[in-house]
Amino acid sequence: MGTVILYSIIVLAGIAAIFAVIIYFVGEKFKVLEDPRIDEIQDVLPGANCGGCGKAGCRAFAEALVKANSFEGLFCPVGGNDLNKAIGPILGIVAVEKDPEIAVVRCAGTKVKAPAKVEFDGPNTCLFAHMLYQGESGCSFGCFGLGDCVVSCQFDAIQIDETTGLPVVNEKCCACGACVKACPRSIIELRKKGPKDRRIFVSCVNKEKGGPAKKNCEVACIGCSKCVKVCKFDAITITNNLAYIDFNKCKLCRKCTTECPTGAIWELNFPERKPKAEQESSAEVKTEA
Repeated sequence: MGTVILYSIIVLAGIAAIFAVIIYFVGEKFKVLEDPRIDEIQDVLPGANCGGCGKAGCRAFAEALVKANSFEGLFCPVGGNDLNKAIGPILGIVAVEKDPEIAVVRCAGTKVKAPAKVEFDGPNTCLFAHMLYQGESGCSFGCFGLGDCVVSCQFDAIQIDETTGLPVVNEKCCACGACVKACPRSIIELRKKGPKDRRIFVSCVNKEKGGPAKKNCEVACIGCSKCVKVCKFDAITITNNLAYIDFNKCKLCRKCTTECPTGAIWELNFPERKPKAEQESSAEVKTEA
């Protein structure tokens, strides 16, 4: 009996040894040698794995950088330009500067400007509400204010203002784009921060004609084209009754904001405008000089 057991152990050990040798040679035959720069780049990445770079995590982003050996089409919004400067020497290339971006909420339909006509009673998510009905104000393009964007943000950069019922983006935003993807109505957009954090944009995505749009929200864009006519830089276009400002062309002159009859165009972080009388007085002084 003991001999049988001994033989069994020897046979099993032999089989295990044979398979070990086979596995070793197969591994050697098909092993993939990784570029050590991948680990170096991963070590300097923020490790957020937010997907803001368009890749499935930081490791995949590092692999894409090494494979391309270029920054073209590859940017980590969390690390920003400082990260590019750290990665550049690892790849042996010059870091590329990119204009910083920030998420912008393109809806101004507050509880006052777009008052509720019905009351929603259901699961507390924007996605479910979007599939179910137009919205409490009747605007089928406006923000629900239920916070899907807040849940999606890993950086505590967006919160719902209880007074207005709308999301507010703060300085923690790194433009990862998670909130953009989470919004079922495509209200949130990534735009350039602009010099001194100054930005001008149409805070509306309503594509209805002026009458119906204004009926549900008093600050809706009505597609009147007044902003287009006053812009000297061809930065504003009208498509489907909705104005849009191209932040790459906009020179932040602010003429469109005063021209908009509904207040749909917002300007952020600009100095307060002088009263009209004071502006005229300043102009007269310059003329005399």
